[in-house]
Amino acid sequence: MKQAIWDLPIRLFHWLLVALVAFSWWSAENGETDLHIWSGIAILSLLIFRLLWGFFGSSTSRFSNFVRGPKTVVGYLHNKDSWRAAGHTPLAALSILTLLALIAAQVGLGLISVDEDGFYEGPLAHLVSTDVSEAARELHEQLFNLLLAFIVLHVAAIIYYRIRGKKLTKAMITGKGELGPGVEPMRRAKWWAALICLAVAIGITRWVVAGAPPFGG
Repeated sequence: MKQAIWDLPIRLFHWLLVALVAFSWWSAENGETDLHIWSGIAILSLLIFRLLWGFFGSSTSRFSNFVRGPKTVVGYLHNKDSWRAAGHTPLAALSILTLLALIAAQVGLGLISVDEDGFYEGPLAHLVSTDVSEAARELHEQLFNLLLAFIVLHVAAIIYYRIRGKKLTKAMITGKGELGPGVEPMRRAKWWAALICLAVAIGITRWVVAGAPPFGG
């Protein structure tokens, strides 16, 4: 019997992030700088929401549910039956956190970058020197290759598990999947908690887009 694993907010976050990362790549490759900047800003909102949802969301979305130390990860590698929680495994958590960190770094670099001609700049570029903005732009471009490599690894892992009979993608679409004996299904968060997290994420993003003015200034 299929049971709840992923809530709607985390599923929307996942697929919107996939779409926006792909769109950011396309817009950069085709010189659509305006669209690229706004796509990055949308990703920023998603990342802030995910951070908040990692503390206030449903059980499988919370970092406390799957982020563990090296001892637990090693124990899981030796005996996968030792992990009894629904959602991400300790090994998958490393992949998820790495991907989120790389995407966050990309967004952060984009916020302070300036293009080669000086026509476009991130909303926080005024907070750093021109040299730093130019270095950020170069690193922003180079870091994408590393991000792409991790995305390929992530997809390869999904394909591997699919071959082994575990349909990870379907669970991220429907929110339900097969759980082992004794594994507790997802405990849902309140719907209004998602709205509050989203409102806070949008509010912080608007503050960043405004150039992060000092409070009360």
